[in-house]
Amino acid sequence: MTADPADTSTAKPPMLRQAIAFIHENAHRDITLSDIAASVNVTPRSVQYTFRRHVGATPLEYLRCLRLNRAHRELQAADPSVDTVMAIAGRWGFGHAGRFSSMYKRRFGTSPSSTLRG
Repeated sequence: MTADPADTSTAKPPMLRQAIAFIHENAHRDITLSDIAASVNVTPRSVQYTFRRHVGATPLEYLRCLRLNRAHRELQAADPSVDTVMAIAGRWGFGHAGRFSSMYKRRFGTSPSSTLRG
């Protein structure tokens, strides 16, 4: 699964496209499944079902993937003499260093600190 802004194909239901857009616009905020559902005026269960059917993941899994991608890009562009892994991870909603590092390494095949050092 990828959390790609181009992933809003017209073959997907309008509600899903709107939910994905909401997630992309608010990924830096502390949003919940209920927030996503409210943004498209459906129940949380309906959002989950639609994501599972069309994306192959829950809305929160999609959000986590998007946040990991954004943290990855930020780590690649960061200055290691000024920026820290945890500051960047924290900006994207990751508060636990070990969990972030584990998810990051599983997704990108390297540690966040290695990416930061470039």
